[in-house]
Amino acid sequence: MRTIIRNATIVNEGKKFVGSVVIEDEMIQSVLTADDSSQTYENEIDATGLYLFPGVIDDHVHFREPGFDYKADIASESRTAAAGGVTSYMEMPNTNPQTVTLADLNHKFNIARNKSRVNYSFYFGATNDNADLLPQLDPSRVPGVKVFMGSSTGNMLVDREEALYQLFKTSPLLIMAHCEDTDTINHNIKMFRKKYKGQNDFPVRYHSRIRSVEACYKSSSFAVQLAKETGARLHIAHVSTEKELSLFENKPLEQKKITAEAVIAHLMFSTEDYDRLGTKIKCNPSVKTPEDQLALRKALTSGLIDVVATDHAPHLLNEKEGGALKAASGMPMIQFSLVSMLEMVDEGVLPVERVPDLMSHNPARLFHVAQRGFIRPGYYADLVLVEPHADWQVMAGRYYTKCGWTPMDERTFKWRVRRTIVNGKTAYCDGIVVDGIRGKELVFEE
Repeated sequence: MRTIIRNATIVNEGKKFVGSVVIEDEMIQSVLTADDSSQTYENEIDATGLYLFPGVIDDHVHFREPGFDYKADIASESRTAAAGGVTSYMEMPNTNPQTVTLADLNHKFNIARNKSRVNYSFYFGATNDNADLLPQLDPSRVPGVKVFMGSSTGNMLVDREEALYQLFKTSPLLIMAHCEDTDTINHNIKMFRKKYKGQNDFPVRYHSRIRSVEACYKSSSFAVQLAKETGARLHIAHVSTEKELSLFENKPLEQKKITAEAVIAHLMFSTEDYDRLGTKIKCNPSVKTPEDQLALRKALTSGLIDVVATDHAPHLLNEKEGGALKAASGMPMIQFSLVSMLEMVDEGVLPVERVPDLMSHNPARLFHVAQRGFIRPGYYADLVLVEPHADWQVMAGRYYTKCGWTPMDERTFKWRVRRTIVNGKTAYCDGIVVDGIRGKELVFEE
C-alpha cells in the first residue's frame, strides 16, 4: 500500500522544511519538497500545520515484564510509547528473572514478538560472575550490556573491581552503566541515621543528598577510567550532575567511545519540585539542584550529552509511599518525552532541529540501528506527527501506562502527538492506540 503524508513541516537531519513523505508498505519511498499531484495513493494524510519527526528511539526503559506484570508489561508500556511518539525502545534487564542468562534474554524477545506495539530490543545484564557469557551474545540483536555500578531497583550491583575490569575488557558490545557509588550512598545513609537518631526513613527531599553528586561522580569517573584503560565502548546512563559533564568531550558522535545519556526526569525536574510532587519524582540517580538541571539543559546543545531517553520505570502509587529510603524509585515518563523536549524548544533551551538529533538520529548512530532513526528513502517508516499550539492538559484517561499515574498529571503541554506510524502503519492516532499493530525486533549493524 502506498501512503503519502502531505504538507508536513519535516524536521530531520538538521533541517526544517515543508514537504511530503511517500510510504510504500513498511518503508519510506521518497521525501518530497514539492507536492506531486500526478501520483495516486491508497492512503493520504493531510499534515498541514503539523510537524513530522522521525520516530523516537528510547534507549532506556523498564517495562517490568516478566516478574512485575502487576504494574507494567510489554503490551501496556509499548502502547504508552506509541502514544508518545516512541517507535523503538531498548529495555533493561532488572526484571524477574533478571536478564542475565541467554535463555532469559530469548524469553523476553519471544514476549515482545507477540505483544509489543512498537519496535524493541533488550539489554543483557552483567553480574559479578557472568562475563563468560558476553562473547555468546549476538551483536545484531542485543544493543549492549547493562552494568549497575551502584545498587538500584532489582539489586543487580556489580561491585567487585576485578569483575568490572573483566566485563569492560571482554564485552564485545557497548557497555551501558548505571553509575552511583554504593559506599558513598551507604555512608550518607549512616550519617542521616546518626543525625536523626536511628530513623529508618527520611523526607524525600534528602534523596538527592543521599544519592549525591559525589556518589554519581565517583562512580562515573571510575567507569570512564575503566573504559579508557580497556578500550571499551561506554555509554553512561542518566547523567544527573553538572560535575559529571566534565568527563565527556564535545566532538562528533562517530569519534566518541565514551558517550552520555540524559533523561527527561533530570531535565524537567529539580529538588525544587519535591515540595509539589514528593516521591512521584523520586528516581535513581536522584533529581538534583536547579543548577545541575540548568547545566544538563545547556549540555543538550554543547555536544556533551549525546542521547535523551526516559528511564521509564513504572511503579504503583502505593509503592511510592514513604520517603528517601522506602519509596520506590522510578517514574512513568515515556508518553511525555517528545512533548517535554518540544516544551524546552519553546523555552529556548534548544532549537527544534536538535530534538531528532538527541532522540532519533544519535540513538540510531550510537547503537548502529539498521534503517531507523531518520526520514530517508529506504528506511523504515517510523514517524510521528505532532501538533504545535495544542494546549492540552494531562489527566486520567489521557495517559496509558498500566501503573495509572504520571508526575506529569495536570501539566499543560503546547505540543501534542497526533499520530505515530510504526513500520508504515498507524499505531496511534488522536488518542486511540490501534489494536493489532506489532513492532519488529531491532537489528544492529556491526
